[in-house]
Amino acid sequence: MPAPDLHPRLLRGFVATAETLHFGQAAARLHVAQQALSRDVRTLERLLGRELFARTTRSVTLTAAGERLLPQARRLLALQQEILAPPADPVLVDLNSAVTGDDLTADRILAAARAAAAPDAPPLLARYHGGLAAGARELLAGRLDVSFGWFSGLPAELRAGLVQLPLRLEPVALLLPDSHPLAGRPAIRLAELAGHPVDVCAGNPATTEWTAFGELLLGAHGLTAAPALTAPVGPAETAHYLARHGHPMLTTTGGPELPGAVTRPLVDPVPLTLVSLVHRAGPVPPGVRLLIDTALGLRDREGWLTVPPGSWPAPGDLRLLAA
Repeated sequence: MPAPDLHPRLLRGFVATAETLHFGQAAARLHVAQQALSRDVRTLERLLGRELFARTTRSVTLTAAGERLLPQARRLLALQQEILAPPADPVLVDLNSAVTGDDLTADRILAAARAAAAPDAPPLLARYHGGLAAGARELLAGRLDVSFGWFSGLPAELRAGLVQLPLRLEPVALLLPDSHPLAGRPAIRLAELAGHPVDVCAGNPATTEWTAFGELLLGAHGLTAAPALTAPVGPAETAHYLARHGHPMLTTTGGPELPGAVTRPLVDPVPLTLVSLVHRAGPVPPGVRLLIDTALGLRDREGWLTVPPGSWPAPGDLRLLAA
């Protein structure tokens, strides 16, 4: 014989009565008539074959059977609420790089936040918009929750509705075809780039902040930017692009190796770019808060904002850190 159906309404009525020990107060809490609540409690008692309350004209108390049922009923109602609750909206995190790597700032923060997230936390999903300029527009349109990059390079109209959290001074490097005259050096001095135009992704509208940083760096050291070209997307296209055009490309350390290319650090001085976590102004959702807390923990433990001797941070970054 099949077991009788146990409607959650009966359990809700029982729990409310058990918590108030008053049928009138329980009915008011549930917004039902007291008569309907009494009927549901009697129905539940018949289904279970035992009395759950001892009733007198002066008081209502739980029986031993009612005491045993109360925690079970609460668990069942909580499970029903969990099943019926809408799924948490994912947190969309823009890693904004044509290439990714285990030591890149955004990649590390996302991996650490995923590891620290509670099982019921909103999922953290990666997106790749190619640069902070593109990510900032998506943030302001509500289609993205977090992005990373050189905030100072954004135009004022994009910065206005956004909040930045300075995180890391990343060393700047060059990505070169392995046939380039400078590719065999373990590190490349900035002065050695004289006569070697450097690609700063000037043809990519998604990375205008990176282009602004590159032009600032090159201009400060009397170097030349390569002509604007359509920038690649993804590791394979980046490798093909380098092989075809031959210009060294400004990048940061920590990315993966690409076929036919090498990454070499820049020195004398070491250029540093300030990477910030960027999100919309206003209330901070829990998933974004998790990313912020994770980023702050990594920043403080590893000294990401330390300015080493012999380095070149952008002047605006130094003013920001000093403030």
